[in-house]
Amino acid sequence: MDNNDQLFMQLLYMFHTSAMQGLGKIADPTGQVNRNLEYVSQTIDLMAMLKEKTKGNIPEEMGKLLDGMLSELRLNYVDEKNKAPEKVEMKEEEKPKAAKKKPKKKKK
Repeated sequence: MDNNDQLFMQLLYMFHTSAMQGLGKIADPTGQVNRNLEYVSQTIDLMAMLKEKTKGNIPEEMGKLLDGMLSELRLNYVDEKNKAPEKVEMKEEEKPKAAKKKPKKKKK
């Protein structure tokens, strides 16, 4: 595998990881789990464009990897899109909240 193939695979993994974060399937680097379905849709479109533009120009293994990533993202996207808004909001409410500290009284 040459350097460009490695870089292309790195690009695919970056898009895939970023989209999984946007789906709320994995935490972002700060440890937070958020959903951004519009971003995920754009990422899927970008990856599909890369597939089309690189057709016949990348090794078969990489094409299969890209196909698998696109299938996984599309299935998860549809699943998240079809979830009821109430269930999504419940996920947010289920997150543990930081305990509020009471202000200390000043001693005189």
